Amino acid sequence: MLGYARNFRLSPEVSTICVQHCFPQCLKGTEMSTEIELLDALKEVIDPELMVNIVDLGLIYDVAQDGETVNVEMTLTSPSCPAGPQIIQQSKMALERLADVEKAEIKLVMSPPWSPDRMTDDARDQLGIF
Repeated sequence: MLGYARNFRLSPEVSTICVQHCFPQCLKGTEMSTEIELLDALKEVIDPELMVNIVDLGLIYDVAQDGETVNVEMTLTSPSCPAGPQIIQQSKMALERLADVEKAEIKLVMSPPWSPDRMTDDARDQLGIF
């Protein structure tokens, strides 16, 4: 059996797909994430006070990738948000888990100020705002 496995060859297309899905860490730095993938990673970050993800809350103002670095401009629901440091750290970690992201830089901005108008319909439903 070992001899058979040693001689087994996959086509380049199958090999690439297998590596992408089974071992994405091997591709670190080879392909940039799309904006949707970056936002999906940030959706893992939940505001601990409201229990809604930061993307649907409308806290993300801008996200862009430059090589292996992702730059994010985001805000908080209030300047004195006690969960701010936690949300920023979790955002950084969520992005840096992506295979092609070496570093995430989070810039906290307070202008324009956040308002509930920035929330998605999903966030409104979760919070019972109609």
